[in-house]
Amino acid sequence: MPYRSGDRHQIFLLPPTIEEFVNEDDPVRVYDAFIDALNQKELDLRNSYYRTGNPPYDPMTMLKILVYAYSYGWNSARKIERALHHNLSFIWLAGGLKPNFKTISKFRKDNKHALKNVMKQCARLCLKMDLIEGNCLFVDGTKVRANASISQTKTKDGWQKMLKRVDNRIDEILAECDCLDEKESGSLVKLEKDYKGKQALKSKVQSILNEMEEEGLDKLNGTDTDCINTHGRQGSHAGYNVQSVYDEKNGLMVHVDVVAQQNDQKQFTNQIDQAIEVLEKPCKIAVADAGYANAEGLKGSLEQGIDVIVPSQRQIVKERHPTKPFDRDQFKYEAERDVYICPEGHVLTHRTLNKKRGEHVYRTVPSTCKQCKHFGECTKGQRGREIRRLVDEEVIEQIERRYDSEKGKSIYKKRKEIVEYPFGHIKRTLKGGSFLVRGIESVLGEASIYGSCFNIARMITLLGGVRPAVKKMRAMAC
Repeated sequence: MPYRSGDRHQIFLLPPTIEEFVNEDDPVRVYDAFIDALNQKELDLRNSYYRTGNPPYDPMTMLKILVYAYSYGWNSARKIERALHHNLSFIWLAGGLKPNFKTISKFRKDNKHALKNVMKQCARLCLKMDLIEGNCLFVDGTKVRANASISQTKTKDGWQKMLKRVDNRIDEILAECDCLDEKESGSLVKLEKDYKGKQALKSKVQSILNEMEEEGLDKLNGTDTDCINTHGRQGSHAGYNVQSVYDEKNGLMVHVDVVAQQNDQKQFTNQIDQAIEVLEKPCKIAVADAGYANAEGLKGSLEQGIDVIVPSQRQIVKERHPTKPFDRDQFKYEAERDVYICPEGHVLTHRTLNKKRGEHVYRTVPSTCKQCKHFGECTKGQRGREIRRLVDEEVIEQIERRYDSEKGKSIYKKRKEIVEYPFGHIKRTLKGGSFLVRGIESVLGEASIYGSCFNIARMITLLGGVRPAVKKMRAMAC
């Protein structure tokens, strides 16, 4: 039986057009239609226009190339350039244009603000197509590595030590130059290059120290000054805290943000407010995990009349561990007298206010506890049993009641199904486990592209495939 063999010298009867490179069911057509459906004026895309030389590339075409490349998991400008020469879907999308990697990289750098607007318009487009309702929103965060090493995060003392080492090396180079001059032999080229490098490093370290002094920072990363040290399941790294808000109806991403904070405690109201601004309509319910259970961070949403469903830390502990006879919730608070009553009927009076932690401290009379039959089980403290109550304890108690309700439990269970999948898709499928760019504004632009790519992939499924999705998006563009 003969084999089928290809023939590279076969001549086509009619030359193919670029339009024939991809069929009607190729997902690249959805990305093309999606970018065309965006409002270019609101995106505020920028490009370099020169009076002489070749005209610049169309910014919308450049945006198509960039967003589609991220859907492949490619954020390297060199990989994108290679794809524009060899990948048929990229050739089709760019219409045969082949910008080099420097042009692609510069476009991304110059349009970091516009990339954030892509995510915003993507959410509004989903709202118009009835894929997002905006009634119930879920907030979640994840840690993503920065394009920097954690070893470059140093304290002020660490940077001063480095500055001293650089100064010493500069002195050594100058001494070597003097020695060569006296001997009138050898080359100064290598020393001159080393000297310029050390002078540049000295200038950089000095600017870092100045920034730390001006902003009162304890430590700073020299490679990416906006990133922080993050701690997660994969260890400690220099990174960012990526916040995102999802809609209940189809799990689509409404808003994405990047913050340089280790925890999520004060992010709830901030993220919900930004999501409401994107959707241009208020939400009724907002949900998050216990990492957001902070009175200061939740109070703003409660005051707006939003039904906040967030479990407190003590509720999570209670669910995981059995209740003990002398746990905090076994002590009854009497608001009129501003005291706590222990299970044995002893009174814990208000002693002090910890302003730094925002807590009131209540304590028994030491002798009362020592004479109690449960001393040693309830407390071993020589000053008696102590209870701490937040200044905004009423806020926490309010959200605890909402979480404990049947409705609260049901909605919170759905949160687990919605918020975990997008981050998994971005980190694994789109290879977005680390950022390529540096600086919080550029990182936010890159995070917005990832969010848009996730939404587009979901939209193809929700709208019934490539052709219906393209048809729907083109109708939105009209």
